[in-house]
Amino acid sequence: MAKKKSGTKASEKSSDAKGSGKPEGKAGRKARKKADEKLQKAARKVEKAERKAAEAEQEAAARAAVARDAAVEGLTAQRDTAIELLRAHPGFVLTELDTASTPGFEGSRAQCKGALGAIGSDLADLQERLYAHGRTGGDRSVLLVLQGLDTSGKGGMVRHVLGQVDPQGVALHAFGVPTPEEARHHYLWRIRRALPRPGRIGVFDRSHYEDVLVARVDGLVAPEVWERRYDEINRFEAQAAAAGTTVVKVLLWVSPDEQLRRLRKRLERPDKHWKYSPSDVDARSRRPAYEAAYQDVLDRTSTDAAPWYVVPADDKWYARLAVSALLHRALTDLDLGWPEAAFDVAAEMARLDATR
Repeated sequence: MAKKKSGTKASEKSSDAKGSGKPEGKAGRKARKKADEKLQKAARKVEKAERKAAEAEQEAAARAAVARDAAVEGLTAQRDTAIELLRAHPGFVLTELDTASTPGFEGSRAQCKGALGAIGSDLADLQERLYAHGRTGGDRSVLLVLQGLDTSGKGGMVRHVLGQVDPQGVALHAFGVPTPEEARHHYLWRIRRALPRPGRIGVFDRSHYEDVLVARVDGLVAPEVWERRYDEINRFEAQAAAAGTTVVKVLLWVSPDEQLRRLRKRLERPDKHWKYSPSDVDARSRRPAYEAAYQDVLDRTSTDAAPWYVVPADDKWYARLAVSALLHRALTDLDLGWPEAAFDVAAEMARLDATR
């Protein structure tokens, strides 16, 4: 009997063991319970902290959205004022432009950067609407034409302004010396082929205007040839506008001193040598001839269908903000909502749910 009793106790002790072969006992169970309660309490604290952090993040995002909307609303008023000041109206004299000025914007460089960020998020939304319409049968597009002397900031404009929107909705074309194939055609042939498809923002880094600028200054064609091109360009742009393309033409204009500083920087820095060409100095020496050629471009091709805007470009941040504002208004004026679905949304939802 004693052996049976001893065996029963051993069995009971064994059943209380927690993997160590030793009995846990009352004190052990109490300690374990207390430890579990501490862990649960700590878990609740972590959960509460995470919930508060998420709520704070949502509140911050909401405040940021309100602030951004307010900033965009305020910028819209400045935008329209600036655009009117930048437009090349009859009587505008290019050589009288203060290239260090910031028409329509009174803020500092830091405020200019902030304004660019505020308008950029809205620009992205507007561009997505345009792209969506192009994907669903719409016929609207926007063409941004960038012209300017060497170092005027055309490349940086593409990175900093168009970099704010979805790249799949942007088509960039840089027009240099015509290829042999292009040279066999009318000078507008390659331009027509590069016009943006519906839903896209097209960007011309230099453009058909090279054929009344470089062609004129360098004497590549006879005067009677480039003379008749102004009317041809006006007809071409009017046709593009009538077909659904909003044409935004921007002349980025830098002072001789700022151009000299930027060219020197390209020579002083090995990582900028690739941007420099000996022909840049040749073109700089002919600045008076280019000023006269650009003045004729502004006088003869700034039309209601495709007006010119002259942007002082000594301050790169202002120039980028100004071009962003021009694009923002062009897209806003399209007044595009989101395209309606071409299918039964409820029916498709039911079909989708059936695949669970």
